[in-house]
Amino acid sequence: MTATADLECKMLTKDFKNFRAVDHVSFDVPQGSFFSILGPSGCGKTTLLRMIAGFQFPTSGDLLIKGKSMIGVGPNKRPVSMVFQHLALFPMMNIGENVGFGLRQRGVPKSEIAARVARVLARVGLPGIEERRVDQLSGGQKQRVAIARCMVLEPDVLLLDEPLGALDLKLREHMKIELKALQAEFNTTFVYITHDQSEALVMSDNIAVMNKGRFDQIGTAKELYFEPANAFVAGFVGDANRYEGKVTAVNGSVVSVVTDGGISLHARAASERPEVGTLTQIFVRPEAIQLSLTKPDVADGLNTSERIVDSVLFNGANSLAILRNVTSGETMNVALPQTGAFLGLQKGDTVFAHWNPDQARSFPVEP
Repeated sequence: MTATADLECKMLTKDFKNFRAVDHVSFDVPQGSFFSILGPSGCGKTTLLRMIAGFQFPTSGDLLIKGKSMIGVGPNKRPVSMVFQHLALFPMMNIGENVGFGLRQRGVPKSEIAARVARVLARVGLPGIEERRVDQLSGGQKQRVAIARCMVLEPDVLLLDEPLGALDLKLREHMKIELKALQAEFNTTFVYITHDQSEALVMSDNIAVMNKGRFDQIGTAKELYFEPANAFVAGFVGDANRYEGKVTAVNGSVVSVVTDGGISLHARAASERPEVGTLTQIFVRPEAIQLSLTKPDVADGLNTSERIVDSVLFNGANSLAILRNVTSGETMNVALPQTGAFLGLQKGDTVFAHWNPDQARSFPVEP
């Protein structure tokens, strides 16, 4: 028998006058999992989160927590807590008072509040800081206090609204690991919204990619990255080079395309096979492209071209070379290998780039 999902949304819709922010969204989140909603600004993810929290009610559809419908149930009556982007800690209260605020509102006895606050602070790695002021904490410590303030209420679902957005880059990278560890420690269902693909890919058990009020794809990080359902997902999740052109041939799952610049490319059709003569777009990851200083001896059908180095962007393990096709002028981003073989690559150098068609995806151009 399948266990009841902690959170289930059925055909949720939210309209604002003449604008539909959330359009028939359905999904469920199993108990104890980390579920992220990833999408660009304005796609509807914050509206969806606010409906789960109870701050807004859907125009239609149903929303269930632990199998019970939450339609018409106010935010204070729902078994959910929410961590906001700017944390919303109370500066006039010390840490113990901040974390115990919700318990006081519920009328929990003082002695029990103190014990529960001490336990939850220890679980987030901040034991004994009850008397400190908010301004005495680092950004990462404030983040953990905000989570402790929610977790002390023992919610069935914890909602997180882009909580790492205000942190500096290094702390943000560190907090990705900490958040995932905290979710495993509490074994609580996390629903996390973000426009940062790296956050979603690193932390999530499953990710929903949201676009114009709908979910384009739900899957694991690997599924979204290697098998995107459509062109939007392919372009939004991870970095990719994108080319557009007309289909000249279809051989099994391999689509041959000629771009506007007259370059012939080959890729695997991501869904249905396109018709010859139709427009299609090809996506290939920078790390899927191989480089060589001499023309490689590769089989027919592989994508091979001579290119000039426009620039080299050094970023440690994430260094890129921007290459220009000598014939068409089209550019391509290529991840430099970690072997050090191309450390001396400079602007103006000639290189050869090639990749296997199976490492690229072809999608039809939307009319």
